[in-house]
Amino acid sequence: MRGLIVPSFYKIMTFKEKVNELITEALLEKPSIFLIDLAVSDSFKISVGLDGDNGVALQDCIDISRAIENNLDREEQDFSLEVASVGVGSPLKLIRQYKKNIGRTLIVTTNNEKIEAELVEANDVFIILSWEAREPKKVGKGKETVQKEQQIPYTEIKEAVVTVTF
Repeated sequence: MRGLIVPSFYKIMTFKEKVNELITEALLEKPSIFLIDLAVSDSFKISVGLDGDNGVALQDCIDISRAIENNLDREEQDFSLEVASVGVGSPLKLIRQYKKNIGRTLIVTTNNEKIEAELVEANDVFIILSWEAREPKKVGKGKETVQKEQQIPYTEIKEAVVTVTF
């Protein structure tokens, strides 16, 4: 029996690559929704975490789930699938998430400090946080409230979480 010759340009896709491609195609129809996490365990449990510029609706999760499930063959590979929006309190991972949360309060942890402040700007390189602090008066005794602002490059952020206020 002769061996199968596979041309070098032909690449056999891994299961995770196939799932990622299906998600990417499905998200083309939903430009305000974006992928945050994709994990495929050794037992082929697929976990998909989504976020959106205007949040993620249940229907968005259902649509992405169907796009994956309808294009994978369980006879070829059995799998389980979970598609959900990233939860409140989940760390921000993408610049796009920072931009959508301008005006909200974040808790940002860097190598040197932890700051709870309003996110007032987010561009492709850094964020700017603004908050009020009580500091000793420059002249005389006592403290005064001052407005503080700090620019933090994304490279220095270890974790950033949106705070939830009720």
